[in-house]
Amino acid sequence: MKKIFLILLSFTLFSCDNYLDVNTDPNYPSEVPTSLVIPSAQNFIATRLGGNIFNYTGFYAQYWDQAVEANQYNEIAENRIKADFFNNDYRYLYAGALADLDVAIKQSEAAESWGDYFVSTVLRAYTFQILVDLMDKAPYTEALQGSANSMPVWDEGSAIYAGVIAEIDNAMSKLTSTSTISADLMLNRNVDQWIGFANALKLKLYMRSSYAQDNKAQIMALINENNFFKGNVLFASYSNESGKRNPWYETNSIGLGTVNNIASLPIITYLKRTSDPRMSSMFDQSINKSDFIGLVPGGKTEMASGIKTKDFSYPVIGATQPVYFFTQSELYFFISEAQLRFGNNDEAAKAAYEAAIEANFSLRGLSGGSAVYGEGKRAAWTSATTAEGKLELIGLQKWVALCMVNHFEAWSELRRLGYPQVSTLTASAVYADETSYTEGQLIRPWVNQLGTEMIQRLLFPERAVNLNDNTPDQAGLAATIWWDKK
Repeated sequence: MKKIFLILLSFTLFSCDNYLDVNTDPNYPSEVPTSLVIPSAQNFIATRLGGNIFNYTGFYAQYWDQAVEANQYNEIAENRIKADFFNNDYRYLYAGALADLDVAIKQSEAAESWGDYFVSTVLRAYTFQILVDLMDKAPYTEALQGSANSMPVWDEGSAIYAGVIAEIDNAMSKLTSTSTISADLMLNRNVDQWIGFANALKLKLYMRSSYAQDNKAQIMALINENNFFKGNVLFASYSNESGKRNPWYETNSIGLGTVNNIASLPIITYLKRTSDPRMSSMFDQSINKSDFIGLVPGGKTEMASGIKTKDFSYPVIGATQPVYFFTQSELYFFISEAQLRFGNNDEAAKAAYEAAIEANFSLRGLSGGSAVYGEGKRAAWTSATTAEGKLELIGLQKWVALCMVNHFEAWSELRRLGYPQVSTLTASAVYADETSYTEGQLIRPWVNQLGTEMIQRLLFPERAVNLNDNTPDQAGLAATIWWDKK
């Protein structure tokens, strides 16, 4: 299987160089077996989610910042993002992942291979969720039509959410007891696991939009049914060989040949002040100071002279680290929030909150989550006396749990929940007197193209602006996503 996958990967990466827009290339081979197309699509999604997207959303979630003696990501750290920033991710998600999935869906429908049809539909929904949560709108109803429609309309994010949920339900209704999956690099061709992933994805979509629309009935129905995936949904086909490593590691630890990412002060401060045992699974101690040290966001050019990259902690990410699509911990945090907000069940919310932390410890090869949530601890459920206070606990611990796991989801959730909150202190004030800073708060970047605003979305890609007259006018980096209504 690995040999087949590598041949396919080389083919798909070469083929997609011909793509210029979100529509399928007329030269794209139409006879590739579905058993090869599905793994290709999974790889495309994992490469973007665990590579470039993982990198810049790690800045936005304030897990890391630009290393002092490097300059690769200055624009990201200081919110100096231009319209060409999203070009490559946009291209590969559409002309790579979604184009492959379009082929897989059409071929499996024609063959009545409903297991493959279902898997492809779930992956399509997942990919469109990424696009919406990054840009707010995206081509959806008219996308992937090739020369039949070279300028697809951009649909509202709310319509895309509703559309992909309907697609999942339709695909699930076609499954039978004999449905099988021909190839799968994520969940071992297990149909039940894919059903569980689909239900969890629907729960996430409903929860993410729950401040913008009333999804209570759908949310509680999914939780009461309790038919979710076991373990974690991940892509783990990596080895410590050239071109086969984790995509972030391959680019940053190998390709760039220098340290560009160092720990950010907000996450380090919160982990230290809560005595969180998970810290060493996320960061190494500073080489020069033998301690966990984070940089004030966007502050590398403003801090005192003599500061060195080795004064700060480096992220811990290995060559074979999986790309996590959805974790058990993330699922439990959604359940905890739902029980708190919609189920009026504090006991169930507490149990799910603690299970989420335990699941994250397990993901990192650790045990003893009660060191974080046990009675008397800063993150104990009983440390909050109001529903909003408990929601803040969920938000903060989800932020911790997703660090070095899925930075895109972390950025999405902190925008939606408003936790971690943004500090009222300026970055310079925090640097001058760190004791005045409240741990578990984000800090407006010291050098910030957005002034006092925090980045909320990406710009529509220059590629789409130039080639598609239906691309909407840019709303700006500080404009909120449609579901951000809290």
